Amino acid sequence: MSKYTKRDILELVEEEDIEFIRLQFTDLFGSMKNLAITSSHLKRALENKVMFDGSSIEGFVRVEESDMYLYPDYSTFAMFPWRPQHGKVARLICDVYRPDGTCYEGDPRYLLKKVIQEAEEMGYIFQVGPECEFFLYHMDDNGLPTNITHEQAGYFDMGPIDFGENARRDMVLTLEEMGFEVEASHHESAPAQHEIDFRYNDALVTADNIMTFKLAIKTIAKRHGLHATFMPKPKSGIDGSGMHINMSLSKDGVNIFQDAHDPNGLSQEAYYFLGGIMKHIKGMTLVLNPLVNSYKRLVPGYEAPAYIVWSAKNRTPLVRIPATRGEDTRIELRSPDPACNPYLALAVCLAAGLEGIRKKITPPKSIDRDVSQLTKEELKELQIENLPRNLKEAVEAFEEDTLMKEVLSEEVCQKYAMGKRKEWEEYNAQVSQWELQNYLLKI
Repeated sequence: MSKYTKRDILELVEEEDIEFIRLQFTDLFGSMKNLAITSSHLKRALENKVMFDGSSIEGFVRVEESDMYLYPDYSTFAMFPWRPQHGKVARLICDVYRPDGTCYEGDPRYLLKKVIQEAEEMGYIFQVGPECEFFLYHMDDNGLPTNITHEQAGYFDMGPIDFGENARRDMVLTLEEMGFEVEASHHESAPAQHEIDFRYNDALVTADNIMTFKLAIKTIAKRHGLHATFMPKPKSGIDGSGMHINMSLSKDGVNIFQDAHDPNGLSQEAYYFLGGIMKHIKGMTLVLNPLVNSYKRLVPGYEAPAYIVWSAKNRTPLVRIPATRGEDTRIELRSPDPACNPYLALAVCLAAGLEGIRKKITPPKSIDRDVSQLTKEELKELQIENLPRNLKEAVEAFEEDTLMKEVLSEEVCQKYAMGKRKEWEEYNAQVSQWELQNYLLKI
């Protein structure tokens, strides 16, 4: 239920001297878009009368059906702490609708809400906690981003070794001012790499929060003269940035993944949910790891998963079961990266898990060893498969998985796969610095 009514928002805008309101939504490929209005037009916006050209948004509609409407979600009203005190700026996250008053089927937020409703009909609430990593790099003299840093800090290091400590502190304070419950923040393993974790919540709130998180992090970084990037692997030879997704289902206020009598502390529903994830992970990977660059992270030797295994004892597999039990019992999927569209990512994760419960899909046997240390013969003997190794393989797996079409619709799947195939083809046509270094002089 919304914590704000239309009247509440109108009164707050007047009392707080808010002059601009940004009506935000997310395109198919995970980019935040917005339409800014002045406070004098807010009432019209709250009555769902603000229209925009949907054909100009990547992955949305054709020119001949371009008129779309923004329906603000009152519960998402928030002020931007980094904007001026006079003439403040607030935002509302919106759903996208057609002129006839029906939901636009290609709106990522709608696609997640549809799967959430399916879970609710089964009696479940999907709870999600993300672990978002990012890098803080210098900008050049023109204010453009680089991947240059002079720091050498590592995991859990602190200032003065950690050059980004002050920026990270301001990020946390800003997020808390916007209503986030930040649980922890720290320097990650690679130089200039950071992580800020906020408390789990219902899936839709979490997806909204991830989009807000990325905007806030980039904005505060720029105030410190830095560029924050959620690019999965901005440099070779170091660990990339992931966005681990911690998942659980609750029923009547109780976490149903817990079972104190099981050796791993997991209920039968949790095993089935895990089984669904494992079954569909190849098809889901294009959504969870959507860039050419994503697959530079998913290689052995850099902590990110490359093989389809799970464990309750090992920290390195695709899916890990953290040691906490009871109400904190959860499944942690470690492959997603922060470039993904969180609405689509959570939608496919939940749909795969629910299918696992409905069809009673049993997961494969857990592997409690570091899989990256196994030989090819051992991998074959244990029947361990790879995740897709590049964007092309991920597109192919995505197109072969019928569940993806059920969750996202055939039309959305076609648009998404088409966009990603084009990205792969453009990448393959480029001459890289690696090629120049290895061939220009020798050949």
